[in-house]
Amino acid sequence: MFARVLGRAALALLVTTLVLVSTAAPAAALPGAFLPALGAGNRGADVLALQQLLRQHGQSPPADGVYAASTTTAVRAFQQAKGLAVDGIAGPATWGALLVTLRQGASGPAVSALQAQLNAKRGLSLPVNGSFDAATRSAVLAFQQHAGIGADGVAGPDTWRNLLWHYDYPDLAALCDQDPDGNGTANWGTGATIGQLEAAARSFAGTGQGKVPLGDVSKEHGGDIAGHASHELGMDVDLWPIRADRAQCTAGRITWRDPAYDRAATRSLVRALRSTAAGRVKLIFFNDPELIREGLTTRYDNHDNHLHIRYCAPVHPNPLYAC
Repeated sequence: MFARVLGRAALALLVTTLVLVSTAAPAAALPGAFLPALGAGNRGADVLALQQLLRQHGQSPPADGVYAASTTTAVRAFQQAKGLAVDGIAGPATWGALLVTLRQGASGPAVSALQAQLNAKRGLSLPVNGSFDAATRSAVLAFQQHAGIGADGVAGPDTWRNLLWHYDYPDLAALCDQDPDGNGTANWGTGATIGQLEAAARSFAGTGQGKVPLGDVSKEHGGDIAGHASHELGMDVDLWPIRADRAQCTAGRITWRDPAYDRAATRSLVRALRSTAAGRVKLIFFNDPELIREGLTTRYDNHDNHLHIRYCAPVHPNPLYAC
């Protein structure tokens, strides 16, 4: 976790930035809601929504939640067709051209994008079938009420913006939830953060070295979280080191100096984190001198017993989170 002063300064900068742009963007009920910028290397529910919306507009990226070369190509083609700046990054202007107002009776890939978002962000199990039925309308209404925006069951720009911004909760199949600071289920993160974390955990679990022990990420809508001034924007993740006895999910947390510490397995985890989010890992704080020497992690005070991963976006209102 970062020093509290740094975290508060970063949060203040974000708030200032959002105030400055508020005259150009419609008001959003969730604090600081904005359309997330996505680019090559990102993963997760928001990338999947982007791909499905691109398919709605005649492009043909795979709907797999991975922002690979094919998705970059589709974004560039869409941008060119719409007269937008062609950079392959899905920023606010690209989202604005992609978003479709949907209501009951609508069908197509954009409805699938909406259903998948509602499932990811609200823990639902809607069929992702591209048909805006009564169950989908009820889910939209419930989300609108949750977000504090006009509840009419129609997914328009306000609903999309708040839904895409809303944090996601990880599938714990390859993770185990640790709670060293008493923050309960503070495991919420942006769609990209959670998608990238899940992919890394799956990759690591495939090596047979156990699950990945997850500390805190953020609260459901960000904001103050006890003991973690830098865990307020859904893009910082704490993980515990891996133990040689594979008891990282049941035994106590250790430091890199502990005899139970498994450097090789922790190295494997760090490599998985970086490879499953190519170019989207801003930093990893962890004080193992060997991993630091190898360029895999960076030293920071009080990070002997956990890894602090900061993910980044191609564009972000807070420069600390821009790649």
